[in-house]
Amino acid sequence: MVILIKVLQFLACLSLLVLIHEFGHFIAARIFRIRVEKFYIFFDPWFSLFKFRRGHTEYGMGWLPLGGYVKIAGMIDESMDTEQMKQPVQPWEFRAKPAWQRLIVMLAGVLMNVLLAIVIYSGVLYTWGRTYYANDDMVNGYAFNEAGHRLGFEDGDRIVSIDGREPVNVNEILQSLLITDADREVVVERGGERIRLTLPMQQLIEIREKEEYKDFYTEFIPYIVLDVETEAAARAGLRSGDRIIAVDNSATPHMAAGIGRLEAAAGTTAEVDIVRGADTLHLQVPVTADARMGITVAMIPPRHIEYTLAEALPAGWRMTGEKLSDYWRQLKMIVNPQTKLIKEVGGFIAIGNIFPAQWNWQSFWMLTALISIMLAVMNLLPIPGLDGGHALFTLWEIITRRKPSDRFMEIMQYIGIALILLLVVYANGNDIVKLFR
Repeated sequence: MVILIKVLQFLACLSLLVLIHEFGHFIAARIFRIRVEKFYIFFDPWFSLFKFRRGHTEYGMGWLPLGGYVKIAGMIDESMDTEQMKQPVQPWEFRAKPAWQRLIVMLAGVLMNVLLAIVIYSGVLYTWGRTYYANDDMVNGYAFNEAGHRLGFEDGDRIVSIDGREPVNVNEILQSLLITDADREVVVERGGERIRLTLPMQQLIEIREKEEYKDFYTEFIPYIVLDVETEAAARAGLRSGDRIIAVDNSATPHMAAGIGRLEAAAGTTAEVDIVRGADTLHLQVPVTADARMGITVAMIPPRHIEYTLAEALPAGWRMTGEKLSDYWRQLKMIVNPQTKLIKEVGGFIAIGNIFPAQWNWQSFWMLTALISIMLAVMNLLPIPGLDGGHALFTLWEIITRRKPSDRFMEIMQYIGIALILLLVVYANGNDIVKLFR
């Protein structure tokens, strides 16, 4: 059932994004009176799931969910209809229009994906608001894993700035550290003093390669009992206000360390050392199979912001800009040979796995907006066969006033399709390798 829910979310997301992207090309072509011969969701080699014709355009859905396309008359595209290009130029064909109109048609799909992201982010903020954990609220700082300690962080450090910029959202910290093309300068507050740490880029890349970013930092929360929830915990002697200092003889300076110790003792009875007033007590506390002692600990509450429609629109615009910038920097890191992060590239399984196991509309729309941005950026790459490749050749024509020949465009299209297929095979191959690992 979990796999089915993820697949349904993935297909719904992909269908919407392909529809919007191809509609951008379609509507721009129609504005300039260019004939669109086909408008397809998904690809249709050999046969389609359904189709119908309205005017000069055939609409349909293919069976291969790898994208979609519009077949624009008089253009060398995925259809590779070279026979049409041998015929005399018609006024309603793509090739008959001035270069600036053709450029707009090529970029319209990318523009629609960006506009969709703005609309979705604005709608999510207006409907659900924004909930986040603020860096300013982490008055006790953070607890770090071993990778964090190797970089020079110490438990209890409060992060003041990264490269001179103060993080607002707790989640921004890891993103700012790991999406980098240079060393990071981090200022932390430790023991009332401000200390500057230089984090080497190579070490940050190694953390990504080894996936040591998991639980890189957590809130440094003193392990103090707020409330006793179960009779078993009460019979064991736990009381509100107790400070847990060790579990099974392992020190627990903060709650995250305590949770790690409880996971090792799940389903058994743990030896728990507590401080109560001036006394240190040793208790035998039963631990449930899901690693709980039946207590609650005082947590730092998240902040929540509500948005009016007038506030949600510019906030959605800003969020789209931030996500675009982050993804572009991420993409540059991945393709940089020095980082060796190309193996992070994932295919359909990787994308499907980012959807939650249960259908949640807020998560669905946030992920759809993010993937829409990813689709826009990827399509803008100057690779023959993608929108960016077509736009690049059109810009060359505008600048030099020399139009590339149909034969050249045909060869470039074949090269582009081959590159895209290789990328698809490589990305999905990475998914399969990770499954076996």
